[in-house]
Amino acid sequence: MAEASSKQDLIVGVDLGGTKVLAGVFSPQLKRLSSAKLTTKAERGYTAVVERIARCVRDAVDEADFSLKQVRAIGIGAPGAINPESGEVIFAPNLRWKDAPLKKDLEKMLDVPVFIENDCNVCALGVHAVELGGRPRHMLGIFVGTGIGGGLIINGELYGGFNRTAGEIGHMVLEVGGPKCGCGNRGCFEALASRTAIFRRLTEAVKEGQKTVLTEMLGPGQELTDLKSGDLRKAMRKGDKLVGKVIEDAAEYTGIAVANLINILNPEVIVLGGGVLDALADEMMAIIIGTARDYAMAGTDKGIEIIASKLGDEAGITGSAVLARRGMKS
Repeated sequence: MAEASSKQDLIVGVDLGGTKVLAGVFSPQLKRLSSAKLTTKAERGYTAVVERIARCVRDAVDEADFSLKQVRAIGIGAPGAINPESGEVIFAPNLRWKDAPLKKDLEKMLDVPVFIENDCNVCALGVHAVELGGRPRHMLGIFVGTGIGGGLIINGELYGGFNRTAGEIGHMVLEVGGPKCGCGNRGCFEALASRTAIFRRLTEAVKEGQKTVLTEMLGPGQELTDLKSGDLRKAMRKGDKLVGKVIEDAAEYTGIAVANLINILNPEVIVLGGGVLDALADEMMAIIIGTARDYAMAGTDKGIEIIASKLGDEAGITGSAVLARRGMKS
């Protein structure tokens, strides 16, 4: 009977992105039991996406041979500005959502309590609670993917700040008058070191006549932006000088950002993750760490660990499960 009763405490973590929805079913001890993935299809509008999230949750639960009645709580990491108290997505540019009542609508569809946080905040929660065993009192997560986001753990708790938007480290300006960022400013960290920024620089270089093996990987009529972060790794391993230089520059900008954050926040551990770092940790981490140590004020970085996360694609669903478990207990 113990087995049957423990199954009543399942939690589901959902990673909601502009292109995909990933759902994972977890035990109360945060062991992943199953997962399911669907494309987001944001262009179909808000209601259609909420229905797809609900379907992805049901698929993940079904995959593990459980029923939705056994799920105690669902956590969701959503892109953009979130109000965790009301469960509203205030603004999510990638999804084209504004003031979207995601918690209320999903609870109506699934009849399970839903808890919502910013996607990078839940990734930081996942890394802190599961990968690092809740050990650091102060931790900073930096996630370099299509964009760049962050999550702050201060005194063992997720820190949201006055307007619940703390951790927008992708929009620190690192180069005044630099390239235009999606947020409207110029020279943001995200406009200099994200996957989008890396491919923009490569596209500009190819137009100027510079050579890269990436163009050989493409089918007819495709753009460089159709490639993935893993293709950058393949190009570097083939000795591609252009890709090597662009990645080195992105790693240096990331190191400067890390140094700024060490000077301001002085966390015990800084963890780097996201699609770009998952694919290129071997190529980027030594440059990031070396640059951060060079730029941090003397003595401020003593004893601070700068590491790459090993959770990879699982960080979002794991952190969302941590969020659900915390919500369930409160």
